Parts: sequence; structure tokens; C-alpha cells
Amino acid sequence: MGRQDVERELDSERLRLFTKKLLADLRVIEQMLAAGKFETGVRRVGAEQELFLVDDHYRAAPRALQVLETIGDSHYTTELGAFNLEFNLDPFPWGGNTLRQMEQQLVDLLDLGRRAAAEHKLQLVLTGILPTLEKSDLSLESMTPKPRYFALNEAMGRLRGRDYNFYIKGKDELNVTHDNVMLEACNTSFQIHFQVSPHEFAQLYNIAQVIAAPILAASANSPLLFGKRLWRETRIALFQQSIDTRVPTDSVRQTSPRVRFGRQWLDDSVIEIFREDISRFRVLLAADIEEDSEAVFAAGGVPKLEALRLFNGTIYRWNRPCYGISEGLPHLRIENRVVPAGPSLRDEMANAAFWFGLMSALTDQYPDIRQAISFDHVKENFVASARLGIGSQFSWIGGKTLPAAELITKELAPLAREGLKAGGIDSEDIDTYMGVLEERVAASRTGSQWVLDSYSALREKGPQAESLAAIVAATIDRQKSGEPVARWAIASLPEAGGWQSHYLRLGQIMTTDLFTVNEDELVDLAASMMDWRKIRHVPVEDNEHHLVGLVTHRAILRLLAKDPASFQGKSVSVGDIMERKLITATPETTTLDAINLLREHRIGCLPIVDDDRLVGIVTERDFMQVAGQLLEEVLQGRDPNCILGLTGQ
Repeated sequence: MGRQDVERELDSERLRLFTKKLLADLRVIEQMLAAGKFETGVRRVGAEQELFLVDDHYRAAPRALQVLETIGDSHYTTELGAFNLEFNLDPFPWGGNTLRQMEQQLVDLLDLGRRAAAEHKLQLVLTGILPTLEKSDLSLESMTPKPRYFALNEAMGRLRGRDYNFYIKGKDELNVTHDNVMLEACNTSFQIHFQVSPHEFAQLYNIAQVIAAPILAASANSPLLFGKRLWRETRIALFQQSIDTRVPTDSVRQTSPRVRFGRQWLDDSVIEIFREDISRFRVLLAADIEEDSEAVFAAGGVPKLEALRLFNGTIYRWNRPCYGISEGLPHLRIENRVVPAGPSLRDEMANAAFWFGLMSALTDQYPDIRQAISFDHVKENFVASARLGIGSQFSWIGGKTLPAAELITKELAPLAREGLKAGGIDSEDIDTYMGVLEERVAASRTGSQWVLDSYSALREKGPQAESLAAIVAATIDRQKSGEPVARWAIASLPEAGGWQSHYLRLGQIMTTDLFTVNEDELVDLAASMMDWRKIRHVPVEDNEHHLVGLVTHRAILRLLAKDPASFQGKSVSVGDIMERKLITATPETTTLDAINLLREHRIGCLPIVDDDRLVGIVTERDFMQVAGQLLEEVLQGRDPNCILGLTGQ
């Protein structure tokens, strides 16, 4: 849980005071390590669960504060997005039935959240990225109204000095610009904590880096963003770009993103990470720190190291070091931030068991993992697993190149079982959780694959909005069953709840795969495009995608009637015949309002704009398709008025 009482305005003096506290905390933790003040010989584990709130249309519902008030439990807390929640498990001592206890607390806390959400007519869903998210959901109005989040957004904006540019290429391609940090809120994860002794921190941290790729490949659950099929774990690319304070330059200077895997092995101590991060990254958030950590330590106390912890919370390593205090003793943890939320609680615990088991087993097998594999290969494996999931290939220990599924099935899953057994985990629980993971890998049925299979089956049966809603609805339904994803049936369109929710706004039915021209181009090109694509309207835009006009089939016919030789030897530009005074709409315009606009102005299409940029188009043909579906509903005995929201049903 991040500290909330941060300062939104950071003048130079306050920044210097906080930095002084930060450096003092670093000196203190060095002294604590040298004096052997950390808890040793104790292994505890824990987790943080992030999730989404959705409404009855399966869209993001920014009502976290109301739901939190109803929950009334300190395990729950806020996240950046007001449509996100997080709850934290208690720390559990490692051994025996720890995994079963963790899962039971996950179940209990999730049920508590579900009941509270239901009182507000909302639902909770575990998913790495919510498929129904739209860019319009990511305004500052959807940010949780707490100082920490606004301070983060403002600090990031000051450092960047420009909008955020996001580019991710998978089967589809995402290339968007956004003006705030809210794309971070698209990501939810299941963060796993592993307490370690100071003397073993470097060894275990390096092992965590090595196994990040196979853990991610087996757990991928985030393939869609804004309806586009991107990476199997799109969170990895999206999170880095959403917190990236770097700006493009002409220099070849190498700089580091705040979300990072790392550049090299850890040699001796956690101090290396803290020193590097303080050296590389500017302070984003600050607060009034009353504690004098050096004085507390000198007096024999245990300092909270509040400045160091606040700063560390703004550096997003995929494996992050954490300082904490438990039962009056300071300790160190490794936080695994790789694993996405979902697809089920049982799947999440299987991923945790896999990670815990490998952390234990590889420690014994490789006292110094750095001698067995190069860091470059480890980092390449991580990126490959994010892109391709269980279908990736890894450069592995011993110079081998193996498919991820084969490596996990033949080598790593058996090793994890050994590690869990050596840790004293009950054999029945080992079989339960590792069995779930092994079944998933054997079937190549990760959460990402289930989403993609469902999307492929649904895309030809209904509009994108309805297909994505069906996936979310099916996810919620399957999660309540408790079954792991390898056994899930693919989503079906009726699970979205029918038409009522999915044809109300133009953003749900508009065409976004557009064919456009520039006003200086030859009108023959526009005419040819109409013929080739069987369309009657071609938008005209400038180089920044601002809509400047529209060429219609009727305008070309008028040109031919006026000057039959206009396409024979003459050079007529698009600008000569295009309509400049346009009736437009936005993605949030209701379908009924759009129909009224077409009738009132006697036009055949509506260009859809967002911030004056062309994002889509809706034509009479689109409304005919809607009408056809409405007629089908009538023939099946349903009231078409309720479909378009004309009745209270």
C-alpha cells in the first residue's frame, strides 16, 4: 500500500529536504545490514491482489471509493484508477498448508469485495487488462481523488513535458497519444512477496530474474487493449510506456525507464539496487518525513525508512526489493510484479506455487546462477515471453534453446515440485497447484489464449463492443466457478447480456478501419477507393489526422454531370469538391442522437471525431445492420424499444 499523504507542489527546498531524508535512509539501511540487524532464517510469503470494478454493461466503473466504504476492511485499498481496487493478504510463514491458507484468504477477501460491489450494482473481475476499456475511460475524472495519484500525474507530466505516445505491435497495432498517466491503470497484477535473509538476497534476486520469463509465459493473461490483439502479456509494454519519463532526443545517450527489468546481475547486496535507482531517477513524490532514521537507529530502534520506501514505490522493477517491519524486526522481501491478475484465483495460486518452488529449488542447484546463463539471454527471454507467452522460445541454461512449454513441462515444473517439497509444503497441495499449472501448459491454454480464442469465435457474430463484453462476462462467470482456465469453455455472445448494452453509443458501432484522402490529392483516387471498397463516403484529413472535409459519392456524380470530361486529362483535387461544413459526432454520441442528426440534416454518414481528430465513421449501412438485428429481436418476440434504451426494461 503506497503512502497517500504526499505533496503535490514540490519546490526546490522541499525536494532537497526529502532527498536529504532519502540519503539518510540509505546510510541507515547500509549500517543495519553491516550490523546484522535484519531478521534472518525466517521465510514468509504474501501477495497483493489488484482487480477491476465493472458495471452491468461490463465496462469500467470508477466507483472504488464508494465500494471501499461498503467493504470497511483494512485489507482493501485504492489504486490509481477509480475503477481499480487492491487487497493485501496477511504474511504467512512458509511451509505446511501455506498455499492453501493463502488461497482461502484470497477467496474470503474476494467474496467480501463481491458482496460490497453488488450493493452498488457492480461486479469485480480479475484480469490483467480489462478487454472493455476504452480510451475515454482514462481521463483524470476516472483517477482516484487522492493526493498521491494527482501528484504522480503532475510530476510525470513535468518530467516529460509532452503527451505520452504508446506504440505496441502484435497481431494488431496500437499507436495512440494520451495526455495523462492513467494508462497505467489499465494494468492489474497478482504481486507475490518472498521474504529473504540479507546474505541470500543477491543470489535469490538473480534467480528471480532468471525465472521471470517462464513464470510470465505460463501466466500470461493480457492480450487485448482497446480491442487490439497485441502481446500475450501486453501489461509489460504498456506499463513501461505509461510510466516512462524519458523524452526522444537526437542523442545516442542511454537512459533507463522507471519500469524496468534491469541491466545486469546483482553482485552482493540489495544496496546496489537502491544506489542505482537513486542515482538514475529523480524524485517524483515527496512527503513531510518526521522520522530521523539515523537517530532512531542510533538509539537501538527500528527505523521505518519512510523516504526510502516512498521513493522505492515509484521505481517499478519487475522484481522489486522491499523493506518492511514484521513483529518489530526489519526484513527484506523480493516482490514479483510479473504475474497478471487472473484468470482464476486457483490459477494465480498455481503461478505463485511455481514461483515459490523455483526460488527454493534453483537456490540449491545454482549457488551462483550468473555462472550458468548470461544476463542478456535472461532479459531477451523476458521480452520474448511477454510478446509470445507460452509460444516463446528461450535461450536457457547450458546453452540450450527450448520452447517455453517444453522447458516448463520437462525441467522447471519438476524442479518447482522439489523446491516446494523441500520447503515442507503439504504434498497434496503441491499436487493441486502444480497440477493446475502443468495442465495449463500442456494444453497451451493460458488466460491470454482463452481470451484470444474467445475473441476469434465472437468477432464474426457481433460487433466488437458486444464481443469484448461477452469475454468479460464469461470471465466473471468462470471465476465464480473456481475452475482453472485450462477447463474454461470459450465465451459466447449471449453472456454479454443482449443488445441493450452494446449499441447505445457510436463508439460501439463505428468503423475504425478507415480509407481517407488528403485535400490536395486527385479526386480520381477518392472515386477509385469508393469503387474498390464499395463505400460512398471518403473522409478528408490533414497530416495530423484532423478532419477537414468529406468526399461523397453524390459530389462525384455532380462533378460528372457538370463536366463529363473531368476525369479525362484534367487534374481535379479533392479540395475542389469536398464538403467542408460537416456534421460530426463523437464516440460518446448516442445512437438515437446520431439517427436524429442524419434525419435532420439529410446526410448519409457521420464522421466520428475525438479532439478534432478523425477516429471513425458511421454510415447508413451501419444503421441498417443495427435495424436488421432489431428486426430479428422483434421476430423472436423481444421488445426492440428496450434494446435502444427507450423503456425502463
